[in-house]
Amino acid sequence: MTRRPVTIVTGAAEGIGWATAQLFAARGHAVVIADIQADKARARARELGPEHLGLAADIRDEAQVATLFETLDTRYGRCDGLINNAGVGDSPVPTVEQTAEHFRRVLDINLTGAFVMSQAAARRMQRDGRGGAIVNFSSIAGLAGLPLRNAYGAAKAGLIALTRNLACEWAGAGIRVNAVAPGYVDTPLVRDLAARGLFDLAAVKARCPMGRLIAPEEIAEAVWFLASPAASAITGTTLAVDAGWTAYGAAGAASGA
Repeated sequence: MTRRPVTIVTGAAEGIGWATAQLFAARGHAVVIADIQADKARARARELGPEHLGLAADIRDEAQVATLFETLDTRYGRCDGLINNAGVGDSPVPTVEQTAEHFRRVLDINLTGAFVMSQAAARRMQRDGRGGAIVNFSSIAGLAGLPLRNAYGAAKAGLIALTRNLACEWAGAGIRVNAVAPGYVDTPLVRDLAARGLFDLAAVKARCPMGRLIAPEEIAEAVWFLASPAASAITGTTLAVDAGWTAYGAAGAASGA
């Protein structure tokens, strides 16, 4: 049992999820790192310190999610926050060559997984009467059209709708539900793709009004804000953290690139 706020971050073994887990831990939360990479999740929790926990979970699997929350109940006795960061992308393949199997898999991980985790977290938040905060990870792909990215775009747009629905349903229980929609983030994966000529870094920067990629820590700060008391009157909203990407609608390179 603990008096510290307890926040679960899914997919937090690396990338934006790891940056988010570090920030929440530094600001006083006990963090549960839930990731399909079991060993890496436990190693990351050890890096944060003894108050934190790394657990393996395939968030699509209701039985695994139930086990995760049973462990959380035993260890902490509370759940104050859930950050639904876990997800997968999809490859830019022409639509006529895409498969329904791939489409279902991307939706299942990105959208169904967030639903299953939110459902389990809300049960605890309602039971304890303290309410809580849920932050979902959408994307600029859920706000604007990205050709060839059908499954990913549909999943991220679905997360925006899910965010609104849950926010309206659970507001009376003191549970706030919001989403962030990141743009192009400076991760090792993006840098590696750019180095191999599979990602046009210059074109992305030119299209973006701020002319740069976004640091994972900047996304984490937006998540922190939405989950914190500073956002106590905000629910059902999607915050674009995209360096101006979705705001820009003119032809050619963006101003300031």
